[in-house]
Amino acid sequence: MSPDETPAPNSSADDAQDDVHLVRVGDREIWLVGTAHVSQRSVDLVRAVIERERPDVVCIELDAGRYEALSQEKRFAEQDLREVMRRKQIATLMLNLILASYQRRLGLKLGVAPGSELLEAARVADRLGIPISLCDREVRITLRRAWRSISWWQRVALLAELASSVVESPDVSEDELARLRNQDVVSEVMNELGRLMPDLKRVLIDERDAYLAHKILEAEGRRVVAVVGAGHVEGMKGRLERGERADLEEIEAIPAESVAWKIAGWSIPAVIVGSIAWIAIAQGPEAAGENVLIWFLANAIPSGIGATIALAHPMAIAAGALSSPFTSLSPLIGAGYVAAFAQLWAQPPLVSDFATVGDDLAVPKRWWKSRLMRIFLVFALTTLGSMIGTWVGGLGVLRNLIEGTGG
Repeated sequence: MSPDETPAPNSSADDAQDDVHLVRVGDREIWLVGTAHVSQRSVDLVRAVIERERPDVVCIELDAGRYEALSQEKRFAEQDLREVMRRKQIATLMLNLILASYQRRLGLKLGVAPGSELLEAARVADRLGIPISLCDREVRITLRRAWRSISWWQRVALLAELASSVVESPDVSEDELARLRNQDVVSEVMNELGRLMPDLKRVLIDERDAYLAHKILEAEGRRVVAVVGAGHVEGMKGRLERGERADLEEIEAIPAESVAWKIAGWSIPAVIVGSIAWIAIAQGPEAAGENVLIWFLANAIPSGIGATIALAHPMAIAAGALSSPFTSLSPLIGAGYVAAFAQLWAQPPLVSDFATVGDDLAVPKRWWKSRLMRIFLVFALTTLGSMIGTWVGGLGVLRNLIEGTGG
């Protein structure tokens, strides 16, 4: 039987046309409900569709981690920050935090918490005794694949855009608020980024369309209600109609850095160590020792200054400063991670810090008051100092090498 779309019985024309789509695949009926993640109207619609259709299963655009965060309100309090740092995922956590904070602030203006319609789907299903299926890809995989998919300059542009969104309040007019209440705001933002960076759209939208469609097709039951962001509906409908499965192994894998990036990562330490070795041969051990000191101080001082600006614990300042000359010679770990881990050990976050992290992120002066935000500051500013030190120290050593050779 060829798939088609028909309005739900007793549904309004607006719902059928804009938000609810019936896709038939063989003898299965899949009600695809497109929602806005900060819309009370979507909350009401999801409840109405599930109560009306009484499906065999409710599929929800959430992964297990996001579902637990929404349903139990644990959010970042359940994060093992030591494990995050050990796996070098603090930058990914920061990116996720920025996106969540912006969406939350916009949700407050719209009068509903982000993801309320997804949580409502789970609540209604539980009340009616209907099993749920969490169908989205794990968010860290999505963010890491997105990060690896774009170039260095695109990463800089993306970080600049996100940084501006941190401190800018999402002020919108009443007309704009009315429009946003009926749209999937996050997908709209992602589509805008996708127009600027097609590779980013492929990971954030297209791959997730394929992943969601696959998981919905795999869900047990003849009648299915699937609650997803409105921005995913068009990309999913065709896949559902064709019964198209995705290669999950491929789109769940974290791509390795390219060979060019690996070569670039090791080239700086190779040049620095090689230069100092050549200075030792050509100019003597004393000259080499002077350049080792130049390298050490050029890295340690700005890294220590960065950690100090972050109001890090003295132990974290020392850890960042003393490790920077060595971590700058290895792309495997950065001084920012060392300093942030020391900060976490010396001044672990308070429970209240996790509860207010979304609001703290939007107000720069709070960054230094929250122990959790200070860990992120220590990471970012120590990393920046180490980067500056690498270039200053490297140029200093190279200048001495050239001058000594010329002499």
